[in-house]
Amino acid sequence: MPDFDMLVIGSGPGGQKAAIAAAKLGRRVAVVDSPDMVGGVSIHTGTIPSKTLREAVLYLTGLTQRDLYGQSYRLKEEITVSDLTARTQHVVSREVDVIRNQLSRNHVTLCSGIGRFIDPHTVALREPSGNERLLTAEHIIIATGTRPARPDSVEFDGRTIMDSDNVLSLERVPRSMVIVGAGVIGMEYASMFAALGSKVTVVEKRAAMLDMCDVEVVESLKYHLRDLAVTFRFGETVAAVERHPRGTLTVLESGKKIPADTVMYSAGRQGLTDGLDLDKAGLSADRRGRITVDEHFRTEVPHIYAVGDVIGFPALAATSMEQGRVAAYHACGEPVGQMDNLQPIGIYTIPEISFVGRTEDQLTEECVPFEVGVARYRELARGQIIGDSHGMLKLLVSPEDRRLLGVHCFGSGATELIHIGQSVMGCGGTVDYLVDAVFNYPTLAESYKVAALDATNKLRQLDRLED
Repeated sequence: MPDFDMLVIGSGPGGQKAAIAAAKLGRRVAVVDSPDMVGGVSIHTGTIPSKTLREAVLYLTGLTQRDLYGQSYRLKEEITVSDLTARTQHVVSREVDVIRNQLSRNHVTLCSGIGRFIDPHTVALREPSGNERLLTAEHIIIATGTRPARPDSVEFDGRTIMDSDNVLSLERVPRSMVIVGAGVIGMEYASMFAALGSKVTVVEKRAAMLDMCDVEVVESLKYHLRDLAVTFRFGETVAAVERHPRGTLTVLESGKKIPADTVMYSAGRQGLTDGLDLDKAGLSADRRGRITVDEHFRTEVPHIYAVGDVIGFPALAATSMEQGRVAAYHACGEPVGQMDNLQPIGIYTIPEISFVGRTEDQLTEECVPFEVGVARYRELARGQIIGDSHGMLKLLVSPEDRRLLGVHCFGSGATELIHIGQSVMGCGGTVDYLVDAVFNYPTLAESYKVAALDATNKLRQLDRLED
């Protein structure tokens, strides 16, 4: 008889939810993770600290209040790293306690150490003391997460040349910064440091940034960041990064040279699978360390599952949690539906971006007709109250059955607002529901009614012309 019904390697969002789901079903469950990494990368260097840092930046800089009190408004003139990290350390500590408590009260055994496969049902646990013991399980879930990918040609020192994990241990707020990579993480940190007053240059080898987002929303973000003195170098590749006594020099293949205090690489993520000895379990990973799974999150070995960032896109904490629950239910033989494709995406830039469904470009490529309804925060009483004149909500509506095809939001509270549109879409609702619904006033949620009225007015004009 195995030691456990289910063994989860990794205690991040996916692993934690998988373990608790299985425990709720009465299974004997254990979670393996390093004692200093309970909660995973998400808690210690990823989602939670970066979003907490963002809140500290917004509060201390007074950025969101400048439309009301003037462009020179700041809550604190000289912002130090300790000002920023105090809040982060408090939140991380509390979250670790919450996770430990959740695992404990659900009778999940927390095994401290690093695991590696011995065979498809056995994991060797190397404990902090150096001792090694074997754990056997009927089912195993791999939820080890990822680490920042580091180009071999770059000499990282964690202070002047760093990745996104090192940002949280900066000694001071840099006066200037080069960020290599205009993906989600790169743009989140670019907007944070720009808000702090750092002169930020973003280098991206592609022709644009955040290509999964609505073009108009991306243009709005780009305009806002340029207003904060961010410089964009699209279509450029870094040839070398040099460290000098007074800072760094980033040399581009085009010949441009960019001096800065620090350089941060945001060049994707690498799956934490190289120490798992996957081959002993009959598994393999691609060059990015990602494991292939089926629709139930099973690997090539049917009793071994993988969830979270280690399986690749979308690599979000929210989707990882649901993947963990679905995998645990399937492993335990519990009825469970497949994950809905209607997943919201949240990007915590300043301002926020969030969307669900398809973009205008995707609908155009698929030859799907649509109409657009837009609400701008500056036209809402709540937008005026909070001082957000940049925000907007966009609805993409089918003229044939009036259903929502996509919802795109940019501005304060975007990652919260998007769930209204997600719910309407998930229930098969139409734009008419939003027209007839009553929203609290004054709220940002009222933007749904404004955008819905805008879309239906356009549809009415279309109907008149076709009659």
